[in-house]
This record gives sequence, structure tokens and C-alpha cells, in this order.
Amino acid sequence: METYTEKLNDNQIQLLKKKYYNYISDKKIPYALFQIKLEDCTITVYTSKKAVYQGEKASLYLTQPLEEDEAGSDEVGTGDYFGPVTVCAVLVKKEDIAFLKELKVNDSKQINDDQIRQKAPLLIKRLTHSLLILDNIKYNQIHTTNNMNQIKAKLHNQAYLHLQKKAGSLPERCIVDQFAPKDLYYRYLQNEPHIINNLTFETKAESKYLSVACASMIARYAFLCAWDKMEEHYQCTIPKGAGAEVDRFAAAFVNKYGYEELSKIAKMHFKNTAKLK
Repeated sequence: METYTEKLNDNQIQLLKKKYYNYISDKKIPYALFQIKLEDCTITVYTSKKAVYQGEKASLYLTQPLEEDEAGSDEVGTGDYFGPVTVCAVLVKKEDIAFLKELKVNDSKQINDDQIRQKAPLLIKRLTHSLLILDNIKYNQIHTTNNMNQIKAKLHNQAYLHLQKKAGSLPERCIVDQFAPKDLYYRYLQNEPHIINNLTFETKAESKYLSVACASMIARYAFLCAWDKMEEHYQCTIPKGAGAEVDRFAAAFVNKYGYEELSKIAKMHFKNTAKLK
């Protein structure tokens, strides 16, 4: 059980309340403005503007996080009919934090693809990382026996194994941008020969942790580079996502190249394929 205390200003209090609005308890606490009940942490904010964090992972929820080494992983491409799935795990050391904040990596939600192309190469050059790119041919083969979340779990685990080998060891705090509950994630890995344990799973982690934000940016950059090569090969602009524009493009592509060629650049289990038939 960890316990931390910090003094907040009015803006920090409002941001905390907004961020965890759905987790605010109805229980009345003496001298408290509100209490947030999370799975692994309870946050009590008092009228004195003091916040007390208690729980197994309390340090992860501090408004001003402890500046320590951490690793994070994220994936890109799982919602796009075309293009690969890219997964990256990144190690961020204490001495990297000032550089990353100056680069405004902590604002990753606001970074567009043009900025990704500018900033991600700087991250790749500076940070120890592991990048995996699963192309569509291999993806379609694997998907015959693994669902999307199984594939992601195995890729995240492999990325961390590679990162551990590169870095020599992993820090105490390793965060996965959560796509499945913790127990299910490890169930997906039960037949894997080597498994990285004691990971922290959080939704929207790329907006909370520098390491996950960096992983997200590098994975996105790798996805964009693969996309560039795909468009260059077929000499056309290929729409992202999985909507109506993608359906129209896929129909034209099949008419020109056929289904076998489509399987080289598309995730064939998506409903977009069924619509073609």
C-alpha cells in the first residue's frame, strides 16, 4: 500500500475532478471536497486543497508524477483496414524527461501526423526502444488462429522482451495502453515461452505517461512510413480508417488487382471485405 500527499491549486483540482468524474464516490468524507475511488488507488481531495493518494499504484496518479525511469508501450493501425499493425515499447529515463517535455511529447493527443514526422525521428535517435511492424500478409495468417487482442498482447509482450534485452533490464514501472483487462491479457500469453509480468495497464495512458506517449508517436511514425511505401508502390492515395471511403477504394482496388493483392495490404477479417463480396 502506497500513500502520497500533494498540495494542489484550483486548476489542478478541477482537472482531477474532470478526469475521474465517473469515479467520484457518493460517500461524504469530513473536510473533503470529493473522493475518487479507482481500482488500485483512492484519491481524497480536501478543502485545504491537499490531495491524499492511497493504494497499490498510488504513485501513478499523482498530479505531479514522481520523475523516475519508466517504460511504456502502445500500438497503431488496429482500426485501419489498410496498412500494418505497429507496436512500440520505449524506455524513458529521468535524464530524458526535460528533453521530452521541451519537445511537448506530453501533449501527444494534440500532435498531428505532420508533427509526428518531425518529432518521432528525434525520439528514435534518443530513446532505447523496440519497434515491431506486423505486415498484412503475416497479420492475415496469424489472425486465422488469433483474434485482434491476442495479436496485440503477443506483440506488446514481444516488444517488452526486446526492450529488456536492449536496455539490460526494465524499470519498476512499465505501462501498457490498456486494450484488454489484465487477467485476459496474460491469458492470451499463457502459451508464450517468455512473458513480461508486473505490467501496469491503463486506458488513455498516452495522455498520462511520457513513455507511452513516446511509444505511441514512434509506432505512428512507423505506420505512416509503411503507408508512404504502400501508396508509392500502387501510385495512388489510400484512405485511412474503415469507413465508406475505404469501401469505395477497396472495390476499385479489387477490380484492378484482385483479392489476392488486396490481402497484401488489408486486414481481410474486417467487415469491409464482406461488403466487397
